[in-house]
Amino acid sequence: MAKISFKPGNMLYPLPVVMVSVADKQGNSNIITIAWAGTVCTNPPMVSIAVRSSRYSHHMLEQTGEFVINLTTKELAYATDYCGVQSGRDVDKWKETGLTPVDSEAVKAPGIAESPVNIECRIEKIEKLGSHDLFIAEVVAVHVDERYMDERGSFLLEQAQPIVYNHGAYYALGEKLGKFGYSVQKKS
Repeated sequence: MAKISFKPGNMLYPLPVVMVSVADKQGNSNIITIAWAGTVCTNPPMVSIAVRSSRYSHHMLEQTGEFVINLTTKELAYATDYCGVQSGRDVDKWKETGLTPVDSEAVKAPGIAESPVNIECRIEKIEKLGSHDLFIAEVVAVHVDERYMDERGSFLLEQAQPIVYNHGAYYALGEKLGKFGYSVQKKS
């Protein structure tokens, strides 16, 4: 199989696509779609999001030091895209998408009621990197939709039909191929 040389760039795909909700000190809130989000640390639980300084939500992140990561689903794909292409400077994304803000437990930024998972975060560090600033945050609370809990207390996110972002397009996750460690699991 031949490969060609390609220009240097971010080719790490697919990525989780999330809606991040933020609020300023006056209580005005906004939603920004982020595909550059990820896990940073297990203990303490930490995540990161990368945001351009020109984005409307950037000043809210700097001002309050808080945000909520809201996982997205096939049902939320339209709202996810809308919140990524419209600016909170120009439109009320809550109103335009019909999404419902819900009070958070540990931060002032609201969560999104329709999201199966709300991850409340407090910023620990901001790294100014170039086109984007990296906000590294500790997870201070998590809320999950009880509809996706099984009788053993396990959370089944796959039932919510999460989506990913792949080079300019959104995709629903598909077939389960195996569980962690299946490659070395003893055959019965």
